[in-house]
Amino acid sequence: MKNIVLIGMPAAGKSTVGVILAKLLGYDFIDTDILLALEQKRPLLQIIAQDGYESFIEYEGRIVESLKCEKTVIATGGSMVFSEKAMQALSENGIVIWLDTPVEELEKRMVGTLRERGVAAPADMTVREIFEVREPLYNKYAALRISCTGSTELAATELRDRLINKG
Repeated sequence: MKNIVLIGMPAAGKSTVGVILAKLLGYDFIDTDILLALEQKRPLLQIIAQDGYESFIEYEGRIVESLKCEKTVIATGGSMVFSEKAMQALSENGIVIWLDTPVEELEKRMVGTLRERGVAAPADMTVREIFEVREPLYNKYAALRISCTGSTELAATELRDRLINKG
């Protein structure tokens, strides 16, 4: 199996499900948000505040374009879908899976403001508005869509089973 790429909204569970899924499959795990923060030597919220939303998207895409990995679960930043080149690279080297989580659930899971979480979006947007902008892109790039409303362990197990049965 190639890489497994998790896309979805902030707080959808990409990192948590990704770690569990990697353990279940014996894969490596990468979180592109962490790679970006390490490369920039500052937290995501600082990158957005200092360089702006558009620059953040550009940096995020470059991180993915430079990845060289196999048999890795890759948890992407929620805004990764705005970088067409990055998504093409991810799709060529893996199966892209959308962890689809209802907006009401996302709002419950998010602690603090969107800016504090380092969510790449214009400052005045709500979670629902961000979802409405991103949903068509998640649909466009996802080869597989999984509901992520229950426990992360159940989501990871269901995802593993679906991937194994798919071949």
